[in-house]
Amino acid sequence: MYLGIDFGTSGARGMAIASAGNVVAEVRFPFDASCETNLTKCWQTALFSLLEQINPELRREITRIAINGTSSTVLLCDAVGNPVGEPLLYNDARGAMMREKLKNIAPPNHTVLSATSSLVKLLWMIQLPSFTKAKYFLHQADWLGFLLHGKLGISDYHNALKLGYDVEALQYPEWFDKLQIPIHLPQVTIPGNAIGELRSDIAAKYNFPKNCVVCAGTTDSIAAFLASGANSPGEAVTSLGSTLVLKLLSRTRLDNSQYGIYSHRFGNLWLTGGASNTGGAVLKEYFTNDELEKYSREIDLTKPSKLDYYPLLKSGERFPINDPNLPPQLEPHPDNSVKFLHGLLESMARIEARGYELLQQLGADNLSCVYTAGGGAKNHVWSEIRKQYLGVPVVSSTNTEAAYGSALLAMRGL
Repeated sequence: MYLGIDFGTSGARGMAIASAGNVVAEVRFPFDASCETNLTKCWQTALFSLLEQINPELRREITRIAINGTSSTVLLCDAVGNPVGEPLLYNDARGAMMREKLKNIAPPNHTVLSATSSLVKLLWMIQLPSFTKAKYFLHQADWLGFLLHGKLGISDYHNALKLGYDVEALQYPEWFDKLQIPIHLPQVTIPGNAIGELRSDIAAKYNFPKNCVVCAGTTDSIAAFLASGANSPGEAVTSLGSTLVLKLLSRTRLDNSQYGIYSHRFGNLWLTGGASNTGGAVLKEYFTNDELEKYSREIDLTKPSKLDYYPLLKSGERFPINDPNLPPQLEPHPDNSVKFLHGLLESMARIEARGYELLQQLGADNLSCVYTAGGGAKNHVWSEIRKQYLGVPVVSSTNTEAAYGSALLAMRGL
């Protein structure tokens, strides 16, 4: 059996699958307000809680584990893997001013020139007083994997993309030398490759087989893509989680930081796309889950909303507009909750459609079908609204959980 673990923005999930791909166990650990004060402790607690929740009889059968984390969520560690300071999350743009330094070194429109790239975050963290204690720079999935296999400083080329790793040449680029980075950068391997056996103390405590292997991980959106069933150029996956992430499978690689576009290597093809800061987190700011379900049913799909929003929780957008200062647009706010929700859902659908249109204008394969993953996939009204704007079939993913994609990665590799 194979275990996939997904660390998203609202919680962690684990999913064990058999060789036929059927799910045999599913476990969850929701994050609460206490996680905000000590993120790494929360992640560690969540990771081992997930292991413990799996039936001991099933744990005996699990032979490979893979973890995904949120893209460009990063942290510094000391020589033995202890976090130095707090991590910077995927949407943290405090390092935006470091782009000016990078513009003189990195190629034009490179992925690292985004205000929230891993490399921009690292250059900002170098200036912190706590940096003197740091020895390793890791992504969220790298550090969580280390907790299981005990090998520091190993990443995968999906997580390492926004650090500047050259995923075509499979090496750090020559221009990196000009940055003179005084810290260990991760060694990068193929997602799904075996890194090492599960630590013997963990295997013994949780009843895993001694030869259980921990694999190189991936990002949450790529894990969702793996889970979807999409496999042909022109097929895409939209992850409707706390944020809105678009991935279009294409024969052409696109990288353009002006629009927040980047491409992940995916075998002989490319997963091109971007991530918007709009999404489910904005909806949950105004509605409970029960309200979302109730008000969605009351939306009249035959009449378009007259409201035009850019729904964000705070200033800053990554894609299809890459502007760390873009303000939210949520006015006018009608008294009628159904009308307000209708306006939000239509506005998010417009942002999604604009993103796919931009990818095609820049040379990606024509969009043929959109699979939907994430919690928003369960909202059928939102799916109908999105169909109207996208103009292609919108279908549910084979499995909507990124943890399932990580389990497939553990089983098959990339």
